Amino acid sequence: MTNLGYNPEDPIAAISTALAPGAIGIVRTSGKNCIDLVSKIFSRPEALLKAQGNTLVYGWIIDSTSENKIDEVMLGVYRSPKSFTGEDMVEIFCHGGVNVVTAILNLLLKNGFRQAQKGEFTFRAYINGKTDLTKAEAVKEIIDSKTDAGRGRAAGRLAGNLFTEIDGIKKLIVDTLASIEVEIEYPEDEETIANTFDKANLEEAKKRLTSLADSWKSEKLYQDGARVVLAGKTNAGKSSLFNSLLKEERAIVSDIEGTTRDWLESWVSFDGIPARLFDTAGLRKTDDVIEARGVELTKDLSHDADIILYLADSRNSLSNEDMDFIKSQGQVPLVMVWNKCDLSGMDSNSQPLPQGAVSQVFISAKTGTGVGELCTLVKEIISRQTSSQSDRPQAGLGSERQKVSVSEALECVEHALLIADKGDYGLDAVVQDLEDCLDSLGEVTGSVTPDDILGSIFSHFCVGK
Repeated sequence: MTNLGYNPEDPIAAISTALAPGAIGIVRTSGKNCIDLVSKIFSRPEALLKAQGNTLVYGWIIDSTSENKIDEVMLGVYRSPKSFTGEDMVEIFCHGGVNVVTAILNLLLKNGFRQAQKGEFTFRAYINGKTDLTKAEAVKEIIDSKTDAGRGRAAGRLAGNLFTEIDGIKKLIVDTLASIEVEIEYPEDEETIANTFDKANLEEAKKRLTSLADSWKSEKLYQDGARVVLAGKTNAGKSSLFNSLLKEERAIVSDIEGTTRDWLESWVSFDGIPARLFDTAGLRKTDDVIEARGVELTKDLSHDADIILYLADSRNSLSNEDMDFIKSQGQVPLVMVWNKCDLSGMDSNSQPLPQGAVSQVFISAKTGTGVGELCTLVKEIISRQTSSQSDRPQAGLGSERQKVSVSEALECVEHALLIADKGDYGLDAVVQDLEDCLDSLGEVTGSVTPDDILGSIFSHFCVGK
């Protein structure tokens, strides 16, 4: 097992809550003799030492050198192996002041603990068999999730749905290997491997691996988010829609043309899909150098967008400048958003779809009319770009690392089937492909793990996790 700079023999400590004022702070400890070490700075050492696992003990943290009381606390006691890390653990629940949690951590470090490194608690859970890599990565996914839908997908992996899917595929491969071993030991025909074993399990494994590999594009969307750009001429209502989608006054709204000169950006949810929403400068010719630069930035952002929402005042017809922009976007889906329909009375039957737009919607950013329909439409378009044609599994991949390993496993299965169909090679070649497949699947869950993979995964966790 790789070192990663961690020493599993050391008792470790770290602050697990945000280093900011709050009602409660948590300082977490784990490792050999950690309960005994915490008892040395606790007002009721005997009560702590005799405490059963999964219990709470009340008392004070005390600096034994000065006998000064640091804080009134509750200690959560967890005994091996029934703890997050699989080791003895003590979590100190104290008041949430920055000075308080820092003082308790410093006291622990002076009394036998080492400062935990990034991800070290989760790493210990992994090496002690309390979790696999798919669940460990799901912990960070939940922390980083931007919407309820994204959190729910990560929670599924934390609950083990990806591990279960991988395990099921591995069983198909292992069963096939077992049947091939029988053929190798007791061959009926040494000249060919055609029809020497049932390929149904490999075909099923191929199907499930293909679905898993395809799932990454959609899962990545929920992690990284889409890029949605609001574009249009000045006074089309982009900033009003920006504020409406955010449900807060972030952008200045004014009847004065050119109010927005630079782009604004914020995270927003389109029916569960996270998106970076950009409010951009209005498109028009101007002698103002700063505003002109803003217009150029609008065009640059539009070319890199996943979807463009092009706003226009529904009381006016589209100009040549509008049409030129709409037609110039190429492969980027553009939705025509007719704004201010509360003033014009325009609806879906009163305006043809402009050439170059994939759809159109009629809204009032001021009153909120049609904004919900717009959100649903954006979700449908983005989802359409990331959905695969195959049957999707309940489980989905949670990282690029997992995608690479699953793709390698799929390639091995496909090659094994190709060899079996051609019959040009012996069964040993099929066995090698399937063993390579198992190695790749083992990298997903962590049963087979190169050292650099572990370093990459756990170094991105926060301290205390």
